[in-house]
Amino acid sequence: MTSQTTVDTADKAPEPLPVPAPAKGLRGHPWLTLFAVAIGVMMVALDGTIVAIANPAIQKDLGATFAEVQWITNGYFLALAVALITAGKLGDRFGHRQTFLIGVIGFAAASGAIGLSDTIPLVVAFRVLQGLFGALLMPAALGLLRATFPAEKLNMAIGIWGMVIGASTAGGPILGGLLVQHVSWQSVFFINVPVGIIALVLGLVILRDHRAENAPKSFDVLGIALLSAAMFCLVWALIKAPEWGWGSGMTWTFIGVSVLCFASFAVWETKVKEPLIPLGLFRSVALSAGVVLMVLMAIAFMGGLFFVTFYLQNVHGMSPVDSGLHLLPLTGMMIVGSPLAGAMITKVGPRIPLAGGMLCTAVAMYGMSTLETDTGSGLMSIWFALLGLGLAPVMVGATEVIVGNAPMELSGVAGGLQQAAMQIGGSLGTAVLGAVMASKVDSDLPGNWADAKLPPLSEAQLDKAAEAVQVGVAPVPPKAPPSVAEQITSVAHDTFMSGMGLACLVATGVAAVAVFVAFLTKRGVNAEAGAGVGHI
Repeated sequence: MTSQTTVDTADKAPEPLPVPAPAKGLRGHPWLTLFAVAIGVMMVALDGTIVAIANPAIQKDLGATFAEVQWITNGYFLALAVALITAGKLGDRFGHRQTFLIGVIGFAAASGAIGLSDTIPLVVAFRVLQGLFGALLMPAALGLLRATFPAEKLNMAIGIWGMVIGASTAGGPILGGLLVQHVSWQSVFFINVPVGIIALVLGLVILRDHRAENAPKSFDVLGIALLSAAMFCLVWALIKAPEWGWGSGMTWTFIGVSVLCFASFAVWETKVKEPLIPLGLFRSVALSAGVVLMVLMAIAFMGGLFFVTFYLQNVHGMSPVDSGLHLLPLTGMMIVGSPLAGAMITKVGPRIPLAGGMLCTAVAMYGMSTLETDTGSGLMSIWFALLGLGLAPVMVGATEVIVGNAPMELSGVAGGLQQAAMQIGGSLGTAVLGAVMASKVDSDLPGNWADAKLPPLSEAQLDKAAEAVQVGVAPVPPKAPPSVAEQITSVAHDTFMSGMGLACLVATGVAAVAVFVAFLTKRGVNAEAGAGVGHI
């Protein structure tokens, strides 16, 4: 059966497949496979947030500018987002085990090289390599789970997989703070070397290669180039928009080129014999809804969480470690909720858990919009816990919907789609909600400053003050009297809170839209094919 036929029948009930014989020994054992891939995935997810804590120390030690330090994070996410779908195709073509192991080796080696680097250009270059190797690793992990687990246990496996990603992402600031504070910024990267070695050894011993009989035999080189260019221009525009401005010609030029490349890619995919992404894949309404849902979830989650870290550290004055500890309710609920969500989705299907999860996310984001400068830890914890409870079923359910509704021979591409949707959503959330925050601060700060009867500022001074306020920092002059410093701090924090409140309300609206999208999803009808595929 060809992939086209599989896709076209995505909305029909699948033919029952024989139950596979349980794996004997270590190699190919489903739960051991999950453990092995989780170690590797943990490195990639952790590095998405752990490095943010190390950036100030890197800036000071290497004498970097603020723009150079931004590229330590941007280079990683840009490479990851651009390469994910292509990397998934590599796994489908050459086998997910090989792709996963190469990703582990490359990621650990690039991490060690960053720790040994003594210039910012080297750090950024190796961060880009980290992103590329991470892109190989993530879709391959999902492909291995899809091929190893029988359908009735796949949701539970994806639930634990999502728990690892959520816990690693949210735990990054805590671990990063401890390492930077008590060891060095280099240790943030060196820690990946022993973890990578463990993941490699486990992978060599445990993982079994699975390849569909009708796996792709060739490469869509032009498709890869067009999609990579489209993804690069889109993510680049989102990264640079805060600096260039949303009305800038440069911003819209890159967005326009991105749209043109996406359109050209779509036309080309209908003509090539073995396309990178068969467009028939999106005839599955459930799969398409899963991709959209992942984007919307990431906009609300990543965008909202971006401001929460500034709120905890710059408004409440917490250390990086303390702010990470205050996010433990979020991490904890994701750890507890993800396996439970997997079990629930197996029993009742994805629609109700996904819709309920996005509803919880919307309520949590609305609650976060009501936070004030003196809100206590107890109330904050309630909203953070509710957010974690809402995110858990979405991380699990949307992943299963995307991967389970794709044919087995496209499981790597589907895994790449899932991760790419999350990366684009995170970039969109940070950029769009950042623009909302900047607009609100620019609008409110002059009036709030004047109402407090503070010394008037020139236009240039006001712009500089607004930049500081957007991240919750009070622009207090070095020799300001204590009473004036207190007034400036009060104005800055109140203005920041109004901007954060509006950004969280926008995130609430995005999450509310996602509730309705969730009702378009359904159980992955092709998931049954996974455990029945041959071993190589």
